[in-house]
This record gives sequence, structure tokens and C-alpha cells, in this order.
Amino acid sequence: MFRLSSLTSIIRRQSSQQARRRNVAMILHGCGVYDGTEIHEATSMLIHLDRHHVSLSIFAPDRDQVDVINHISGSTMNEKRNVLIESARIARGNVHSLDDLNASNFDALFIPGGFGVAKNLSNFASENASCALLAKLEDIVKKFHSDGKPMGQ
Repeated sequence: MFRLSSLTSIIRRQSSQQARRRNVAMILHGCGVYDGTEIHEATSMLIHLDRHHVSLSIFAPDRDQVDVINHISGSTMNEKRNVLIESARIARGNVHSLDDLNASNFDALFIPGGFGVAKNLSNFASENASCALLAKLEDIVKKFHSDGKPMGQ
């Protein structure tokens, strides 16, 4: 679960180290808690980052969702939706393909929760313990980690 206090401490620490505006990347994974990004978490992060005047870029994979869930009944719907296009609902259209995310251009990375992490950013929903991240996401996370840059969810 997203911890606002953790996000605040990361931003304050980063802000106090240098006066320059921080570049932050956020990765979304659809729109909706059952098949994408948890909207409350993403919105809370967006508001908080805006209050701290960071330069934010939003990314999402450009691929079909694993499934589409009816958020009223919980049933699987027989339709296709694109993760990037669905993420644009939260990002208000200003979202880039995950393929364009270069970790070297950012000071921190945030990924809000939602079941899309298990479905659209990895195959955890179907593979459980033998799951794997999307290859591009794995590369991004490894680069942020090796560079000692903060990551949060």
C-alpha cells in the first residue's frame, strides 16, 4: 500500500540535497483497481508530487491488457483495451510509452498499486512464484536500483 509519509521523506531528502527541480517518472498500468492502476493511489501521488513542484513524466506499456474487468460486477468482459490508452485516463492524456523511459533522465520512480501490476507489468496473476516482470520494466528498475535512485509505490 502507498505510504504518503515515505513519499514525503523521499521528496524532502531529495529536495534538500539540491535546489534544482526533480525529474520523477511514474509508471501506470491501466485504469481501475481490478485490471489496472488503483486510481486513488495514483491521484494521491500526482497531487503530492505536484505540491512539491517536481517535473513529472508518466509512462505505461503500449500493449493490450491481460483482461478487462467490469468494476461493478467483478466479471471479466469480452473486450480488449490498451494499457497506454487506459492509463491516459489518469494522466489526462499526457502519457508516454514505457519503451521511452530512460532511467538516466530521472531522479526517482513511482509505481502506484492496483492489480494491473500483477497483470500488465508482470505475469504474477497467472504464474505466481515463477512470475517475471516485463523485460523493459525489469531493466528500468535495475537501473534505478544500481544508480541508487529512490523508488516507491
